[in-house]
Amino acid sequence: MGCAGFTCSKNSLCALNILYVMVSLLMIGIAAWGKCFGLVSSFQVVGGIIGVGVFLFFVALAGLIGAMKHHQVLLFFYMIILFLVFVVQISVSSACLAINEEQQNHLLEVGWNNSLTTQRDVEKSLNCCGFSHMDINGSCAAPCFHYSTCTTCAAKIQEHAGEVLRFVGGIGLFFSFTEILGVWLTYRYRNQKDPRANPSAFL
Repeated sequence: MGCAGFTCSKNSLCALNILYVMVSLLMIGIAAWGKCFGLVSSFQVVGGIIGVGVFLFFVALAGLIGAMKHHQVLLFFYMIILFLVFVVQISVSSACLAINEEQQNHLLEVGWNNSLTTQRDVEKSLNCCGFSHMDINGSCAAPCFHYSTCTTCAAKIQEHAGEVLRFVGGIGLFFSFTEILGVWLTYRYRNQKDPRANPSAFL
């Protein structure tokens, strides 16, 4: 029975960390693909996504090695880091789901004003100019600018911003529950005896 419980915890923890490794590699790959094909020109956006992907990869790798070797120190730090990530992620996810339209518009405008490359990306992809008003004497990356038929980007962004925030919040909540599951599995696994080790040694 003890052996079955130990093996079950080990396999569950390994499977969870393999999932995290796959998600991290997917994030890194999508960000690099978007940058290479010119879909996103903002280095900050690409760098941020790749940074999160690399962080998740190393955390998952530490958890995977700790689970395979039943390494107490690695499992302890993995459990602490995963819990901290859970706290941050559930806070951000809850904020995404609870944000109202006025706060949403303010955040969109702040993000718009902070990066010229992001502005060009949005204008080009959504075929719009300016955030809340269009400057006829300025420059714009959208094809419609040459024909003076552009609408403002705020209207187009706001059409989908609420749906995107709800989607991101939902995905974040889902992964936050997998993280708290990982914390519980790690705690349980750390305090189980390895049946292959000395039976008198309690880990």
